[in-house]
Amino acid sequence: MHALEVKNLTKTFDGLTAVDNVSFNVPEGSIFGLIGRNGAGKTTTIRMMMNIYLPDSGEVILRGTKIGQEFKNKVGYLPEERGLYKKMKVLETLLYFAELKGKKGKEIQKKAEEYLERFELGDRKQSKIEDLSKGNQQKVQFITTILHDPEFVILDEPFSGLDPINTNLLQEIVLEKKQEGKVIILSTHLMDFAERMCDHIAMIDHGKIILDGELNEIKARYGQRNVSLTYEGNISFLNNNPMIEKIENFGNTTGIRVKSADQTQELLKLIVEHGVRVKKFDANDISLYQIFLELAGSEHNGKMGRQHV
Repeated sequence: MHALEVKNLTKTFDGLTAVDNVSFNVPEGSIFGLIGRNGAGKTTTIRMMMNIYLPDSGEVILRGTKIGQEFKNKVGYLPEERGLYKKMKVLETLLYFAELKGKKGKEIQKKAEEYLERFELGDRKQSKIEDLSKGNQQKVQFITTILHDPEFVILDEPFSGLDPINTNLLQEIVLEKKQEGKVIILSTHLMDFAERMCDHIAMIDHGKIILDGELNEIKARYGQRNVSLTYEGNISFLNNNPMIEKIENFGNTTGIRVKSADQTQELLKLIVEHGVRVKKFDANDISLYQIFLELAGSEHNGKMGRQHV
């Protein structure tokens, strides 16, 4: 069962097509990643899903019915451009946004104060928004997104401006929301976050969906013949080896593609024989970042259509 169906959304601004016939399905109870580089069309797609922008064509279906005001009432939305009232106090801000969604009273105040404590903002509840750091303002905005207990949580680039500790806390809360059966839509250009958190993804590039499906199936499909290697030593002897199709350096890891899937063990043997210290050797493993580079690079060369897994 799909919670949301995005069907053939298209949006043009001043003759430039920002979103080009975009379609994907968001399953119930999932964390769905809309991923791609900055400017790929992610935010425009989300704004059409939220009815902030009207599409030139296409529609969004909520559990079988075209979306309307009812959907907005069920959503917690963290926009890419954060917008809080700078002169308002922190707790006052949280309660104001909760009331806009129909939630008020002692219970919601208690919940707001619990979230503030969790984000180490308990002592700042009477501070004005403008007196908080950018990271702390981001935390307040995130709390406003989830405080009213929405069925859908839509997060557009949620990790920007957060330090590692608060990034981990935000991820923890998102995973809790999934456990509660909420539908999470995460828009990000950070492939490692999407890979850690998402069950399903749609990859967008230049306004078009170039890949969509269940993340595990995508990785299994693209990981065939691929090895993710972490090592100490020199592997330059692989450069002209006939069984190697491609070698890519990703900093801490190296991606190696062999010409046949049954050559991965032969590759490991060869590396060990050359005295290279192997720290990690994952056969049939590929990162989402590598897949994106492969597909988006091909897209620029006009070679890649949409891939559905």
